Amino acid sequence: MKKYFYVIKIQYLGYRFHGWQKQPSLKTLHLMVDRTFNYILEGKYFKTLTSGRTDAMVSAESAAFELFLKEPIEDDIAFLELFNYNLPQDIKALSIKEVDAEFNIIQHSKIKEYLYLFTYGEKCHPFCAPIMTTILDDLDIDIMKQGAKLFEGENYLWSYCYKPTENGVYTRHILQCELVENHIYTANYFPEKTYLLRVKGKGFMRNQIRLMMGTLIDLGKGKLTLKDIEDSLVPDSKIKMNYIAPASGLILNAVEFE
Repeated sequence: MKKYFYVIKIQYLGYRFHGWQKQPSLKTLHLMVDRTFNYILEGKYFKTLTSGRTDAMVSAESAAFELFLKEPIEDDIAFLELFNYNLPQDIKALSIKEVDAEFNIIQHSKIKEYLYLFTYGEKCHPFCAPIMTTILDDLDIDIMKQGAKLFEGENYLWSYCYKPTENGVYTRHILQCELVENHIYTANYFPEKTYLLRVKGKGFMRNQIRLMMGTLIDLGKGKLTLKDIEDSLVPDSKIKMNYIAPASGLILNAVEFE
């Protein structure tokens, strides 16, 4: 039987979800997406496969998954509207595009961009909690900016993988890593100044961005030095970075397929 393949891009607030992957007795994004398809497709065959799993409480401006069907979608716009009408309010479908059978959303070459939103030095309005991490201690933002740049290029990132194994591939290439003042997300209850870490690359390991951010926070607190980060990036380094920054500040900003 002929199958039909579609890539759907979505955005979501991850604060109340236990990540993407389905888990017994837990509310996950994949569960809600599949539950919605089961309803609008009235029990007809479908399958969904994501381009990459996000952890609990992580949000996305633009994530992607592949939808497999045995019947074609006749009207993309109407289908997307119906999908959005039945999704919960913290998930929104952005676009739908038909692809061929050769396309594989997991193996197809892609570039991902993550943002990590944070502020420091004061207790924030509770409404900030779903998308922003608050560090109550003072931070040296200038040295954190220098530290972020050390991650750019090809480095050995064993220190930035949660529970690394003996046979993992830890030499990775980061296309961009910069810490800048945030002008993307604004709200009248945000502090006067907020910041974001922007990281762009082809592949990321489990908790890699959060470990990088945690390391930069410890750098900003004076617990680590730039030399400590440099030493952690050399081939075969086994320096342990212990601080994993909170998940709710992390946002998958874009997934680009090449």
